Amino acid sequence: MKDRQSALGHIKVLDLSRVLAGPWCTQMLADLGADVIKVERPGMGDDTRQWGPPFLKDEHGNDSAQATYFTACNRNKRSITIDMAQTEGQKLIRQMACQSDILVENFKVGGLQQYGLDYASLKDLNPRLIYCSVTGFGQDGPYAERAGYDLMIQAMTGMMSITGRADDVAGGGPQRVGVAVTDIFTGVYACSAILAAMEVRHRTGQGQYIDMALLDVGMAVLGNQAAGYLNTGKVPQRQGNSHPSLAPYQDFQTLDGAMLLAIGNEGQFARFCEAAAQPQWAADPRFASNTLRVRNREVLIPLMQSVTRSRSTAQWIALLEDKAVPCGPINDMGQAFADAQVKARGLVVEQTLAPAATATTSVQSIATVASPLRLMATPPVLQRAPPALGEHTEEVLAELGLDRAAIAALRSSGVV
Repeated sequence: MKDRQSALGHIKVLDLSRVLAGPWCTQMLADLGADVIKVERPGMGDDTRQWGPPFLKDEHGNDSAQATYFTACNRNKRSITIDMAQTEGQKLIRQMACQSDILVENFKVGGLQQYGLDYASLKDLNPRLIYCSVTGFGQDGPYAERAGYDLMIQAMTGMMSITGRADDVAGGGPQRVGVAVTDIFTGVYACSAILAAMEVRHRTGQGQYIDMALLDVGMAVLGNQAAGYLNTGKVPQRQGNSHPSLAPYQDFQTLDGAMLLAIGNEGQFARFCEAAAQPQWAADPRFASNTLRVRNREVLIPLMQSVTRSRSTAQWIALLEDKAVPCGPINDMGQAFADAQVKARGLVVEQTLAPAATATTSVQSIATVASPLRLMATPPVLQRAPPALGEHTEEVLAELGLDRAAIAALRSSGVV
């Protein structure tokens, strides 16, 4: 994150979203340099500010009132508090929309129409506006009015049905993915759609409406599992860490724990067998191809397990590293962030809070995961730590042309 010209430094984003999918999208835009103004409820803010534990620690190691969840997806933004239920609040947001390139919101279907902040209303004021709505089930269909949450989507799309161990083994049953994967993927897809709409606007001069649904994304990211079902009619089942189409491609017990082997072709398998002093496996007709290894995995995997237990995880990694056999540890979060490659890539960034934010939260700094978008000419920027609630209210209102007296009047009436 170097101090160079950013990719989206000329773009203004009005962020009316909260929780994860919408904020993940707008943080991506912010990391690329866009000026993202996050509108939050006075006194409350984004729901995730209270979603703890865990909470940020102050300089004495004590919990603050700020949940760490919020920091995951609100870096590089400015926070302003506005009560959009009040007429003056709606007026302020419309004024901001007129000066924005992009608006992202995740209210229920039709939820912003009562405030005159829906796409149809704002399009008349700003035809260039790209307006992205994020909902659980989309703007149409029988479920459109329902609220959607990541866990619900993971269950409905079948993702949980293929995650976890099979029913007939210990600990079997459907499992959710350990992070809100459909929320995060929806944010990524939404960002992609917005950038595509910006390219269209370059040609036409017109913005457009984008309808993003967690359900749609949840179905899309089923990937090869969905393709398998759609083209064979066979419903995929849970099988723990093994792969339905590759073998050996799973976890293996070692002398001191476990490791992952991800063997995807005959060359890799032959090199593993040679390194493991078991060349006869590569010559065995039952294991001569990936398809045959998948069909005969119940024979192959126990054979391999008996050998992998003879060395430690580190010994296996050292043995296979120069043989182009994909092998790695199964890290916990602490081990992952301590990994030499993670450190070399600079994947943890520490940001010092502005004095106003420090006074509000008693927290001095915030650590976040760096943007993985490595553009060489216009890399991501690191301008602001996740903001305190309303930290930039006066700054943003002043940019709208309001003087101190007008801002004070809005505060006294509870609009901001």
